[in-house]
Amino acid sequence: MRGRAAVPVLTTAAMTASMLPLFLLGALSPALVREFGIERPLLGVLVTAGFGVAVVLSLAIGPAVDALGPRRSIIALFATSAVALAVFALAPHYAVLVCAVALGGVPQALANPSTNKLIATSVEPARRPVLLGIKQSGVQLGAFLAGLPLAWLADGVDWRLAVGVAAGLALVAAFGCLVLPQDVAPPRRVPFALSVGSGGLIWRLAAFSVLLGSGIAAVNTYVALYATEELGFGAPVAAGLVAVLGVVGIAGRIVWSRVAGRELLVGLSAAAVLAPLLLLTGVPVLAWAAMVVVGGCAVAANAISMVLVVAASRGPELGRNSALVSAGFFAGFAVGPPLFGLLGYDAGWVLVAVEFGLAAVVAWRAR
Repeated sequence: MRGRAAVPVLTTAAMTASMLPLFLLGALSPALVREFGIERPLLGVLVTAGFGVAVVLSLAIGPAVDALGPRRSIIALFATSAVALAVFALAPHYAVLVCAVALGGVPQALANPSTNKLIATSVEPARRPVLLGIKQSGVQLGAFLAGLPLAWLADGVDWRLAVGVAAGLALVAAFGCLVLPQDVAPPRRVPFALSVGSGGLIWRLAAFSVLLGSGIAAVNTYVALYATEELGFGAPVAAGLVAVLGVVGIAGRIVWSRVAGRELLVGLSAAAVLAPLLLLTGVPVLAWAAMVVVGGCAVAANAISMVLVVAASRGPELGRNSALVSAGFFAGFAVGPPLFGLLGYDAGWVLVAVEFGLAAVVAWRAR
């Protein structure tokens, strides 16, 4: 019983650890740009390094999770996160920082297939949608941690210490996973097989996730830097925008997952178009409203897509389908920030609005 009770906590923590490097890049972007002397587009390249690795691994990670078992996979997720964050904290040069973020692509690829499979194999069907919403909110818990306590620690002491604290928490969580329900089967040889999905809905959800992920990643990566460079915010206050996105995203994912449906994807992704338009005005107070919209609509829509994947998948399909849709989301994260960095703020926010709008169109087709 103790093991099953730990499932919500540790699957949520796994989602937090898997995406924490992305949110740290956004929340700490003013300090990173200053310390490493990098241009704005190179900040987007960092995000691409991590999510490019995540895309490639996601296409083959589903069978690997099935072969290793969900508990072993989640332990590997936390251990790799701890190493990646430690290298991030100690990076003496931009190139080393790129390598650290690239290594962070491994836990990103493991996150959804391993946590979805653990919930599917250890939780009764009636409770799964709620627990899926809770564990998906872990991603936005990462935004809150990066944007508030860790960003404040970075501003008050040192950004390297803040990232090092995150690495230590990931290592503690790896040992905490020993209380999870044990994997039923012994580990098998990991087969090499690409995740190709098991139906038209899965492919449409993957396409939807590309567009949604591209817009969300651009906002996550650049909103704090935009606030300091264009809106006159101080670094800690700018990082607070990421924290607000995280808090609202947690609530949105939990609430909306209770009524998850394909029609809801259309409404949420269409409503998310408002957020970049608010940022485009350049009015400081509207930046806070924009983060509420992104967290409550765009971020929540990603959680609903995972609920639909679990509902539409059976047996061994679950790992493959989760991995394919995750690969789509990560592909969007890999593409969105560098495109935004090349375009600049005004054209970049217009691009984000277009991406959310196209995501709504794809979601409509998925009905």
